[in-house]
Amino acid sequence: MQQTGPTALVVIDMINTYEHEDAELLLPSVREALPGIRRLISRARDAEADVIYVNDNFGRWRSHHDEILGIALDGPHADLVEPVKPDADSMFVVKARHSIFFQTPLEYLLDRRHIAHLVLCGQVTEQCVLYSALDAHIRRLPTIVATDAVAHIHRDLADAALRMMECNMGTRLCRADEVRLGAESGAPLSRP
Repeated sequence: MQQTGPTALVVIDMINTYEHEDAELLLPSVREALPGIRRLISRARDAEADVIYVNDNFGRWRSHHDEILGIALDGPHADLVEPVKPDADSMFVVKARHSIFFQTPLEYLLDRRHIAHLVLCGQVTEQCVLYSALDAHIRRLPTIVATDAVAHIHRDLADAALRMMECNMGTRLCRADEVRLGAESGAPLSRP
């Protein structure tokens, strides 16, 4: 994977019905992270940066992105999905496990788009975001996690996960408004 090139925003698991175990613990954090996620998506779109949604398929093996989105928008927490839904230019990768890379075509997509840096936002900090940051690190792909644009189930585990990403994986942590996207997105990935 090359080190110079554009940055892509990866939105993790935000197309969600929140009808799963631990959802009640997750929902308050999603509401708190939503403004940061919305700002990142809006800025990425304005900068014509790639916005890639990588989302769980919830065991629906015959589904596609429109169906996954439709089910979430018809669900009890559509208010959390509507503001961050993919637009016509967004890319969508379906995953079945925690990491955005595990047995998905994401790495190939990033290579074809010449993406050299990632910004991660979405959920869950101590699960999918953590494992995705680790897999990006293994691939030598510089990564930022926007700390105010990720949601958690357990605050203490999320704080530990963020520390691990920063200390052990070289992930840069910053606020959503500090992330550089589009033409300004070359290294360094966050403003000094």
